[in-house]
Amino acid sequence: GSGRVPCSLPVSPPAVPQWCATLNIHRGEATCYSPRGSTYRSSLGTRCELSCARGYRLVGRSAVQCLPSRHWSGIAYCRQIRCHVLPAVLRGSYACSAGVQMDSRCDYTCLPGYQLEGDRSRTCMEDGRWSGTYFSLLGADIEPPKIRCPDSRERIAEPGKLTATVYWDPPRVKDSADGIIKRVTLRGPEPGSEFAEGEHVIRYTAHDQAYNRASCKFSIRVQVRRCPVLKPPQHGYVSCTSAGNNYGATCEYLCDGGYERQGTPLRVCQSSQQWTGSQPTCAPMQINTDVNSAASLLDQFYEKRRLLLISAPDPANRYYKMQISMLQQATCGLDLRHVTIIELVGQPPREACCTLNRGGPVALAPHQMASLCIPRQFLHLTRSHFNMVLLDKAGTDRERYILPVTPEELFDFIDTYLLSQQEAAQRAQSGDTCE
Repeated sequence: GSGRVPCSLPVSPPAVPQWCATLNIHRGEATCYSPRGSTYRSSLGTRCELSCARGYRLVGRSAVQCLPSRHWSGIAYCRQIRCHVLPAVLRGSYACSAGVQMDSRCDYTCLPGYQLEGDRSRTCMEDGRWSGTYFSLLGADIEPPKIRCPDSRERIAEPGKLTATVYWDPPRVKDSADGIIKRVTLRGPEPGSEFAEGEHVIRYTAHDQAYNRASCKFSIRVQVRRCPVLKPPQHGYVSCTSAGNNYGATCEYLCDGGYERQGTPLRVCQSSQQWTGSQPTCAPMQINTDVNSAASLLDQFYEKRRLLLISAPDPANRYYKMQISMLQQATCGLDLRHVTIIELVGQPPREACCTLNRGGPVALAPHQMASLCIPRQFLHLTRSHFNMVLLDKAGTDRERYILPVTPEELFDFIDTYLLSQQEAAQRAQSGDTCE
C-alpha cells in the first residue's frame, strides 16, 4: 500500500554445461546436434556425425557423443583412398598420373611385336579398386633364343692327381625378338671346377621373356696318364702316393724284415707313361759278426731291425730259461714286427760273448754264428741278474724288463709305440700267419 515495487529474488544463471574437447577431423567434417542449441557444439549430450572429404575414407566411428566424463564416445580419422600397386607387366609397362591415389589413371604400353589383351587404361576408384581388367600381352615372339656353347675339350689330369681343373667362357646367347634374355641356367659343375677322370656333359639353357627356351651342350673329357702297374719285389712291397700308377705318383720300395733293399728306393710315373729308374731287389740281411765293438754290430741293424737284448749271468738262470722258452714260441710274431734277438749269457771271462737267434728270415748262416762280444756296460746291463732291453730301429733304448714278459705284452708295446703306420698296415694285411 505504500506504493513500493515489490522485490523478487535474483534468478540464478543457467548451469555451466560440461564441455568435451573441440572436435576437429583432418581432411573431414563433423556435423553436430546439441540439446541446448546449435551454439553448443561440444556440450554434454552433443552428437556429431563424421564424414571425410573426397578421396579419403573414414576409419573409426561414424557418429560420436559428448559424455559426462568430458570425453567423446569414440575416435575416427580420414585415411587417403589408395589402390594396390599394379603388378609388373611382362613384355610391356605402364605409367600412372598420380601413383596409386584415387582418380589416378594408368596407361599400358607394349614392347614392339606385342599387343594388349584387356583395357588400355585403368583408374583407381573410390572403393580402392582399379577399374577395368588386365589380361596379358600377346606377342609375336614365338621363336626360341639362339644359344651357342663353348667347344668340347679334353684335359690331362694334373701331376699326382686324378682330376683336372677346367675353365671355359659362358655361352653366347641372343634373343630373336626383343633382345632380352630373362635367365640362363647351367646344369653341371661351374667353370673352374675339378673334374674326375672320364667324360662330363655340361648343358646351358636360355629363357627369353616370352618363355621360349633353347639349350646347348658340350663335353669335357679328363684323361689320366698311367704307367704300368709296378709289381712288388720278392720279399718286399711297394707303397705309392695317389692312385699308385698315375702321372706324378711316387712309389717307394720297402723290404720285409730281414731283407735289405738293393737299388733305387723311389720311382716316379712320368707324363710319357714310363717309370723313372729300375726295380730294386730285396736281398737277405748280411750281418757281419767279425767286429770288435758293440757299435759296429748295432750299426748294421740301424733303420732295418729292432733289437731285443737278453742278458743273464748263466744259461741255468731260471728267469732266462723261462723267457727263452716263451720267446721261442713267438719267433714268427717277432719277425713280423722286425725284431731280432741277441743273447748275452755267461760268467767271466766269457760274460761278454753272445749269439744271435736263428729264428725267422733274419737268421744268420751257421758260419756267421761265431761268438760275438758286447760289453754289458755298453747298455748298463747287470752282471749278476736277468734283464732285457728293447731297442728301436734308431738304436734308442725304448723299454727295459727285469722280469720275464709274455710275448703278448711285448707285442702290445711294439704295436702301440714302435710300429709305423706302414708297418702296422703291412702286418695286418699279411694276417696272423704264426702258428
